[in-house]
Amino acid sequence: MTKEELRNYVWSEMRLARVARFPGAKGRIPNFTGAEKCAEMVGQLAPWNKARTIKSNPDSPQRAIRHLALKQGKTIYMAVPRLREEKCFIELDPENLGKNIYKASSIKGAFEYGRPVSIDEMPEIDLILCGSVAVRADGARIGKGGGYSDLEYGLCREVRKVSTKTPIITTVHPIQLIDEEIELKPHDIPLNFIVMPERVIRCDGKLPKPKGIYWEYLDEEQIAAIPVLQALRPLRPSGKTR
Repeated sequence: MTKEELRNYVWSEMRLARVARFPGAKGRIPNFTGAEKCAEMVGQLAPWNKARTIKSNPDSPQRAIRHLALKQGKTIYMAVPRLREEKCFIELDPENLGKNIYKASSIKGAFEYGRPVSIDEMPEIDLILCGSVAVRADGARIGKGGGYSDLEYGLCREVRKVSTKTPIITTVHPIQLIDEEIELKPHDIPLNFIVMPERVIRCDGKLPKPKGIYWEYLDEEQIAAIPVLQALRPLRPSGKTR
């Protein structure tokens, strides 16, 4: 199956099993029954406990994990939608949030209480949390199709905010774990950990991580719409990726 076919299959199965929460699974990183239990499981991972800075997706199924991070004093960086701003990340530093930690763990709250920062202002990232539509036990992952999680990783790799050793974690319902082949492009991020409500899969790490931005997969319209890409483009070697 193609990636889109796999997405539709998972969204349909989640709907039929009634494990997708409001407003439904289709077209999004699906919220699911057991997402809060996944946060407890993530909290037991050694890489999580070592991490002080986390790049996170903004989606609902990972909100409990973002809340956990802030309660534990970890700083979160969330990308603004479609990376459309020059300051394309929101910094959530728990020291600056006071009593608003839970509110700040939501998408709306992050923009209300967080601080916009450029990618150059960010420190090195210790751990990446991402959402997924479908995953394989080997670490292959499918998102909702926009490609922004991959692009955010590529940007961070390009400016050395992350490395191949930076662990990447996702949380999913067991229905989202599939056996079908997933066609991976060079810019697709693989996972180190797949966390489910009752189980953690540690992926073998054999899938290569992106080396940076793969300009050949971006069109001129995308580049023109993202200020940080416009800033980085003149710095790339002609015809090559890093």
